[in-house]
Amino acid sequence: MAHMKPLPAETNPELADDFKIFEDILGFVPNSLLTMQRRPKIVKGFGVLTRAVMDPNGTVDPGFKRILAHLASRAAGCQYCEAHSLIAAEINAVEYEKIKAIWDYQSSPLYSEAERLAMDYALAAGSVPNGVTPELMSALRQHWNEDQIVEMLAAVSLYGFLNRWNDSMATDLEEAPKKLGEEVLAKGGWDGGRHV
Repeated sequence: MAHMKPLPAETNPELADDFKIFEDILGFVPNSLLTMQRRPKIVKGFGVLTRAVMDPNGTVDPGFKRILAHLASRAAGCQYCEAHSLIAAEINAVEYEKIKAIWDYQSSPLYSEAERLAMDYALAAGSVPNGVTPELMSALRQHWNEDQIVEMLAAVSLYGFLNRWNDSMATDLEEAPKKLGEEVLAKGGWDGGRHV
């Protein structure tokens, strides 16, 4: 059960455009933002950062950034964000078969060597203590340029905020990500944790 009840979306009419952005990303307005709206400026600032990090005109595919966010969330242990990031990946045209193979990415033929290294990087960057090593950076640079690495780390860092927020608030998981978690993530030990 959540530590704070989400407020109705209509509570702050000035946030309607911000909520629309997240509804487009996820298919619904997440409970995290409905709780966060107690301080509307935080929602607005988070929206600006999200638009910049997940810019579809960037150098890294927006769907793949969500996959990286998933790995960072897994490292942090935030089951709310693990499920949310995969919903967003699917909405951003990541094939469902690829999403289903997320637990086996290191050996799955659905992921390229470049993707696997980026996913290893997201796991390492999302870990505490941080697990990014010079060797990992060197391997990553064989496939990704510095602009792309900055974008990937921004996705990891954006979800770092969300991981702390949602686990500390015990944000209730909405039905769509809960269903995806049960279908895809449960085989790896996901059970929704404090969010169901």
